[in-house]
Amino acid sequence: MHPIVNHLHETEPRWFAIHTRSKSEKFVQRMLTKKGVNTYLPLQKLMRRYTRSVRMVEKPLISCYVFVHITKAHYLPVLETENVAGFVKSSKDLRAIPEVEIEILRRITLEDGLDIEVVPGSFSAGEPVEITAGNLAGMKGRIVKTEGARKFQIELLTLGYSLLISVDGAFLGKLR
Repeated sequence: MHPIVNHLHETEPRWFAIHTRSKSEKFVQRMLTKKGVNTYLPLQKLMRRYTRSVRMVEKPLISCYVFVHITKAHYLPVLETENVAGFVKSSKDLRAIPEVEIEILRRITLEDGLDIEVVPGSFSAGEPVEITAGNLAGMKGRIVKTEGARKFQIELLTLGYSLLISVDGAFLGKLR
């Protein structure tokens, strides 16, 4: 049996994912911000067609997830926040999310018109690639599935999620 890992630090804030109740991500973010907790909620802009109108809506990129940048002192106040179900853990381990993965989420949500689908779990390794053009240039990942040479998947293993992104094949380069 391995010892339980806890990446919370006394003085150095680190990123963690928290699980929220369904459809309460924005509410949880507001409540945590009121408590002085640094949060990040990746949102994607989507066009929604209604009977009489078309509207642009902002929907969480990953349902039921909000990211918090905290020290050990903020752990309990975060857990005690209304609609927070708990911290996202790997087994019983509380692992920090690397800053680089949060930055990837920020870059993805800045890209307009990007077709993104979030898929639970991780996938078997495919061909390693790097995006060579656009706002996501320099991002590395593995091809999991190709649909007309346009599906590119970035594995964010710490989150336990993979992002399935449609990228033009001309923007991809092979990694050696």
